[in-house]
Amino acid sequence: MDRTRTLTSASILVVVSILTGCARPEKIVVGSKNFTEQLVLGEILAQQIERKAGVQVERRLNLGGTMLAQQALVAGAIDLYPEYTGTALTAILKLPPEKDPGAVFKRVHDEYVKRYQLEWLTPFGFNNTFAMVVRKADVGAGTLSAAAASGKLWRMGVGYEFFQRPDGYQGLVRAYRLKTTGTPVTMDLGLLYTALGGGQVDMVAGNSTDGVLSVIDGVTLTDDRKYFPPYQCATVVRRETLARYPQLSGVLQELSGSLSEGKMQRLNYQVDGEHRPLRDVAADFLVELDKQGSTLRHQ
Repeated sequence: MDRTRTLTSASILVVVSILTGCARPEKIVVGSKNFTEQLVLGEILAQQIERKAGVQVERRLNLGGTMLAQQALVAGAIDLYPEYTGTALTAILKLPPEKDPGAVFKRVHDEYVKRYQLEWLTPFGFNNTFAMVVRKADVGAGTLSAAAASGKLWRMGVGYEFFQRPDGYQGLVRAYRLKTTGTPVTMDLGLLYTALGGGQVDMVAGNSTDGVLSVIDGVTLTDDRKYFPPYQCATVVRRETLARYPQLSGVLQELSGSLSEGKMQRLNYQVDGEHRPLRDVAADFLVELDKQGSTLRHQ
């Protein structure tokens, strides 16, 4: 989920002006925001286009936050980038949050076409929303409802944003009637899992595709009451670009449904935890995707 800093409108305009200042050669420009998952997805998109569409790709990854990436896309400085439905609904479209993933995707898709002439492709397959994580020793039935019914007084560890936002801590406690002890410990997101493993807290609010979740001795509790809004990730692309390159839509749609939360966790960890080069992580994923596709075609 997008956790980037907010830029002023003036700053966004300056950066977008720089990006669009030069005449663009015949190529597709792939952008991304400025955190690991976005960099991984941006590189996957770039390599997929290079491999399958036969078009030169320019990478403008690590652009910045949501509004900067959106303005670059609208202005034509980039042709596509990965975005999250919940972020688009509330941060860009300024619409109230909704709980149903299908309804959120349709609303976002239709509004982007109407307002910006931008197309949302079928999602990658994962939902990067908040995730409440506990140690395996503390888990019962594996749901937030079961955690609330257990009678345990949970010591909570949360990020600063989660503690303050309306769909964060206070609403979660009310929705599930979670029993907690004391005020939640607020800390940088990078410290949450260390605190959980060290026993300083019993439950933390992370993100469902955090790379470290693929290696720690923890369990993500199922949000069985659908409290958290959906943040499905998908490629957003300029309709003008799709018209200019008719082969592009099919090439990009090959990535739809290819990534579960678990797969995205592992890709993120390969970059953050194992320090593998971004290009190698993306290339290995696409090779494996090709193998899976070949197996399905021969069944």
